[in-house]
Amino acid sequence: MHKKYINTINTNENNAFICEHCGSVVTATLNGTSNRNHCPHCLRSCHADICIGDRRSWCRGIMDPIGIWVKSNNEWALIHRCRKCGILRTNRIAGDDNEELLFALAAVPLTSMPFPANHILGEKINAKK
Repeated sequence: MHKKYINTINTNENNAFICEHCGSVVTATLNGTSNRNHCPHCLRSCHADICIGDRRSWCRGIMDPIGIWVKSNNEWALIHRCRKCGILRTNRIAGDDNEELLFALAAVPLTSMPFPANHILGEKINAKK
């Protein structure tokens, strides 16, 4: 096995890093996750893992937040898509994540309806009268 590969297996890191998207310094804090790899300011991530926490991916592309997943325990997770390879990953939100961006991301499906919701709601409201 390649030496660089061995050094990154199951490291369970929570180190400080500089966000490649917005340039913010992200410090290692008590933020609710042991494998921090997304920026709390812009919610972008780095395609760092093959399996959660292993830091073995060679891609290292920027992962854009494309949605919110509400897990069965009502915990929120970000859905990321890699700009380089297109892989989808989920990532638990952290306590210091930008709440305005999280809510804006969660609202995208409601503000981008694939059908005329106002027309349908209007008909249902008028039908009850």
